[in-house]
Amino acid sequence: DEEFDELCFEFGLELDEITSEKDIISKEKGEEKAKGASDVVLYKIDVPANRYDLLCLEGLVRGLQVFKERINIPRFEKIIPAEGEGQRLIITEQTAQIRPHAVAAVLRNITFTKDRYDSFIDLQEKLHQNICRKRALVAIGTHDLDTITGPFTFTAKAPSEIKFKPLNQSQEYTASQIMDLYRTDSHLRHYLHLIENKPRYPVIYDSSGVVLSMPPIINGDHTKITLNTRNVFIECTGTDITKAKIVLDVIVTMFSEYCEKPFTVEAVEVVCPNGKTHIYPELAYRTEKVKPEYINKKVGISETPSSLAKLLTRMCLKSHVTGNGNHLEIEIPPTRADIIHACDIVEDAAIAYGYNNIQMVIPKTYTIANQLPLNKLTELLRLDLAAAGFTEALTFALCSQEDIADKLGMDISATNAVLIANPKTAEFQVARTTLVPGLLKTIAANRKMPLPLKLFEISDIVVKDPNTDVGARNYRHLCAIYYNKSPGFEIIHGLLDRVMQVLEVPPNEENGYTIKAAEGTAFFPGRCAEVFAKGQSIGKLGVVHPDVITKFELTMPCSVLEINIEPFL
Repeated sequence: DEEFDELCFEFGLELDEITSEKDIISKEKGEEKAKGASDVVLYKIDVPANRYDLLCLEGLVRGLQVFKERINIPRFEKIIPAEGEGQRLIITEQTAQIRPHAVAAVLRNITFTKDRYDSFIDLQEKLHQNICRKRALVAIGTHDLDTITGPFTFTAKAPSEIKFKPLNQSQEYTASQIMDLYRTDSHLRHYLHLIENKPRYPVIYDSSGVVLSMPPIINGDHTKITLNTRNVFIECTGTDITKAKIVLDVIVTMFSEYCEKPFTVEAVEVVCPNGKTHIYPELAYRTEKVKPEYINKKVGISETPSSLAKLLTRMCLKSHVTGNGNHLEIEIPPTRADIIHACDIVEDAAIAYGYNNIQMVIPKTYTIANQLPLNKLTELLRLDLAAAGFTEALTFALCSQEDIADKLGMDISATNAVLIANPKTAEFQVARTTLVPGLLKTIAANRKMPLPLKLFEISDIVVKDPNTDVGARNYRHLCAIYYNKSPGFEIIHGLLDRVMQVLEVPPNEENGYTIKAAEGTAFFPGRCAEVFAKGQSIGKLGVVHPDVITKFELTMPCSVLEINIEPFL
């Protein structure tokens, strides 16, 4: 285990944990549920999001073997069948409105075992979640080619016209019935919205009208792959042609090693609505040139060109030195869609060299670090508030709309709050415009604690501001709250005086601070004051309105102070 952990680290991966199905279930659902689960050791490996070629065991093992120089980099070969013998996929113009692109390939004479088959399905699932953006950009369908006859047609039809037996179901349904069927399916219901409200649904037929799939929802049961399947037809449909090509390349490069002639893929001709034909998969190899000194300089090493070429070759980037040793010619294989710029090549050279082997040096530039003045002021105030007997709280910067508006007796539009477009939970709908709700909720969660409760928080609030480049602005607020059998207005007022004393702001109008009677929806009438300092209003203090207290599920009176501390910088 330790050796493997070390190897993963050297290769730029992280062995997250060593566990088993039993452990995972008992952690999530308790010991009882885990009975009878498998004890087989599982490695959880963190793979960077750009390395689609490491998302399955085949690719990961191949990558590590090449890295350890145990095998040579495989060469992928596209076999173009004789005229009229290959498969064709014809795209009709009806697809343009919904999923305009499709690519396809065939894996001939493949041999599946249970493990290989599971890995094959698992890779598709991982690609769906990652590069395919939950099937929105690309959806993958894999079929047993011997159960169907080409040419295939990718078209779009009204839901009532599409009828077939979906995967693992016992009867035929129309497309609309399929949508209803999967509305409660924990896995497939997340994809229904992609085509649900469209007038036509995408569908792929073979020459005799058998439905292969209705992307991006479900394949037909007729073309289901089993362990006895010998020839696999793979189609990827989508809204992004580049991603579709990458996904197809990844699947065929990973699983062509199980074909009778390893690493060979049979090409498929795809006919576009405009009559143009393309051959897929592209399986494109390309060469890039990089100067060895560029790599050395960026990584901070001094390797010879030939040793850099060797390092890159270990990362599946076949390299050799050209032009009197002043250039490296690097071949980018079809598995590495993540190599977009020279810096990606430099990164791989650094990984192969070993981050731990790069010498530490003192930076050439010399700077003196300093604390941000606002944070320095915040730190100093925190100490003094704690010395005054108040306990610090840290609450979430996001809250629900009710917390900052309805519960404080305000309208949401008056708060000028920044709203979140697609909040995951009702608790996190807006960015807070005041710190009071957070502290009131903290008190509600600590009602069992002995009274009085004295809490404070110094944190940022966020309001909309059309004059800034991001459309919003942060302000650093200080908020303190006193909760007891009596409101304790004098205690909060005393705290304000103490804060001003440590800030060296005198209690006068000219160059100090004053308080004036005011009104606020969250405060008890006649028990609220506005604080003025440096010639501007900086906040309010007062006794909280009983309605507000009951809305936050509290039972005792409390008083609160909230001021902006930025004017005191």
